[in-house]
Amino acid sequence: MPTKVKYRYTSLEDFLISNPLTVDGQLDDGGGFEFPVKGREIHASILFADISSFSKRTLELSPTETLIFVNNFFTWITAEALRGRPGIVDKYIGDEMMVIFSEEFGSEDSFVDALQTARWMAENDALSFCPHMGIAAGIVTVGYVGTPLKYSCSVFGVPIVVAKRCASIKPQSPGHSSIFFPADLWMDRSFEKIFPLKKLKKSDGRVVEQPQTWKLLPSRKVSMKNMPDIEILEVTRETIFIPQESAEERAKQALRALQEAGMYRPQVAKAKENVENL
Repeated sequence: MPTKVKYRYTSLEDFLISNPLTVDGQLDDGGGFEFPVKGREIHASILFADISSFSKRTLELSPTETLIFVNNFFTWITAEALRGRPGIVDKYIGDEMMVIFSEEFGSEDSFVDALQTARWMAENDALSFCPHMGIAAGIVTVGYVGTPLKYSCSVFGVPIVVAKRCASIKPQSPGHSSIFFPADLWMDRSFEKIFPLKKLKKSDGRVVEQPQTWKLLPSRKVSMKNMPDIEILEVTRETIFIPQESAEERAKQALRALQEAGMYRPQVAKAKENVENL
């Protein structure tokens, strides 16, 4: 049983430095060179998210606009979706990111924290990133990865693969925000407690409950790439939010603002102009 966490870890490195390792040794790579194996096994819940239709949505964006588009997504999740929850961002890869929750990081129920974070993301998606979201849980190893030239920390184990596969499942109602996870994670949990009704305070001081916008669909079996079929549950949001501004348009406007402020000086255009003047 993990000890009570007195403060929040901001990175996986902080966690490893602050706790005893469950594996700490050296192995031979088969060619006479040694490599370290250092890490700590924990029980964790993995929230995997990526931007829907990323390739299509960035097709008409410049490389720098795409950089703005992606960083806007990562900043939104990191700074906002994790607000008040003890999750740790593992990594950013392209348009994908993983957030790790664990009782060893301060969660009372890591799976619930992951679910409620995914819910917050869907309900506050002001720029319509419409992320695909998958959750899985189980034993993982937080460990150092790399070589003496460069090390970093990451999380390894089947739950990472399952979470990513769950995020790729198509919703039963296209266009709706959905969260997917293996059915056996639900157990006897109460939907009303995990997805409580939101309360709205009216001008006369009365507090009223808003209608439930989420629904837990019946379990279904799905096929997963290079894995056995799995029974999954889908929690879907029954309302569709139509933003006033898209993330793509925001990225274009942001780059124009940077250029007007003298903070964007495209080198490609300058090089092309020099060639044309020859």
